[in-house]
Amino acid sequence: MSRIGKAPIDVPKDAKVNVATDNVHIEGPKGKMDLAIPFGIKVEQNDNQLIVTRTKDIKQQRANHGTIRALLANMLVGVTRGHKKDLEIQGVGFRAELKGDKIHFNLGLSHPVEFNLPKEIKVTVPSQTSIIIEGFDKGLVGQVAAKIRALKPVEPYKGKGIRYVGEYVRRKQGKSVTK
Repeated sequence: MSRIGKAPIDVPKDAKVNVATDNVHIEGPKGKMDLAIPFGIKVEQNDNQLIVTRTKDIKQQRANHGTIRALLANMLVGVTRGHKKDLEIQGVGFRAELKGDKIHFNLGLSHPVEFNLPKEIKVTVPSQTSIIIEGFDKGLVGQVAAKIRALKPVEPYKGKGIRYVGEYVRRKQGKSVTK
């Protein structure tokens, strides 16, 4: 039995869960989400807990068991508290500016970069060098953060670029002259 899959999920009081045979609908103060349940996985609601089980012990159902349980737990956290990623920009002249539903970046390129934001994501730019991404869908928050980070990845020589807050970047020495 999957260690992650057999752990019950506590449902917060401000979340509403509707379990069908092949679908789970979760609604909370931050938003609502649906998850399609694959064949062989069964989700039951007992009081204020969700329990995920599998019908057979075949390889695909064993793999889906823990995954579905983790997705449901992330959905419950997302619709009640939300998910958040923090990014920071390092480099002389590198900055970000929020204009409507777009972020304008100056990243040392020959042109400014414009990034369109999805409607489900809330982005704040408290300073020119920090970006906060928030939303109820953990996958979408991570995907937007990864796409923004990919605009100018951190280079290992001077450490310039966009990085997650607290991310360690291994620095290289660079050229050395020998005589």
